[in-house]
Amino acid sequence: MTHTNTSNWPVLNFEEIRDTLETLHQWIQIVGKIRLKTMPWQNHSWHTALYITSNGFSTHGIPYDGRIFQIDFDFRKHQLSIHCSQSTTVSMELRPMTVADFYKELFEKLNSLGIHVKIHARPNELAHATPFAENTFNKSYDANAANALWRAMLRANEVFNQFRSEFIGKASPVHLFWGAFDLAVTRFSGKPAPLHQGGMPNMPLDVMQEAYSQEVSSAGFWPGSKDSPMPVFYAYAYPANASFGQQKVLPQEAFYSEEMGEFFLKYEDVQKSENPEKTLHGFLQSTYEAAAKSLNWERAQLEKQV
Repeated sequence: MTHTNTSNWPVLNFEEIRDTLETLHQWIQIVGKIRLKTMPWQNHSWHTALYITSNGFSTHGIPYDGRIFQIDFDFRKHQLSIHCSQSTTVSMELRPMTVADFYKELFEKLNSLGIHVKIHARPNELAHATPFAENTFNKSYDANAANALWRAMLRANEVFNQFRSEFIGKASPVHLFWGAFDLAVTRFSGKPAPLHQGGMPNMPLDVMQEAYSQEVSSAGFWPGSKDSPMPVFYAYAYPANASFGQQKVLPQEAFYSEEMGEFFLKYEDVQKSENPEKTLHGFLQSTYEAAAKSLNWERAQLEKQV
């Protein structure tokens, strides 16, 4: 990773993207829940996630009644498309519209293709779980904001995939979890973890406990929220260990939050650095090493030997 910054990491000003982010978060929850209901179950809820593509976000192919369908967000043409192996593609414009209208139009499009899915029609991992069909307050869509958010995830996705390739133990795909709206990659030690106590709003306890049934070192990108208005990269270990947060990580701008039990690095510090890819990779690698050291992982059996 020898790339030198040529400003191809977009600027993300939270206040400028906030309204679009909050609306888009609801929209991706709806699409993610369709994948959740139609895909065979995979460990740690990997079957529910979305993926970064050359145009936006995607469910990738979903088997359904002898067919495959796929739902794609396109933040270049600002369309949502449903592709089906035995039907023509149908699309809807991404535009300022309420969550309720998005929900209604999307399911009308699905039904027109003979795809009949019933979801739990209210958001998860959000404090206010207004049913999608009743949400008329989230209705912003700024094309530039949506495009910038996707491009930031596109850049992070590249570094995350490189980082993932350096580990030969069990590792998650690099995927977009719609619950918290974070792009994440997780490494596993192969050892079981203590039973998780839960605590995430509107998230079933058994889902949380299965997700964290094994020791993990996890990192990701999160675009922020009104309560924490700052796009960040994060890294944590489970189970929590007091020595994890006491270790030195890279770069020097990274910091540890005692309250959250995680390391953070502002997106802005990566975006403005001379070599964003190297800066981000250093954060991922050093926080992983902190996790592996604090939890006594058998690194020689888990890491690719150069």
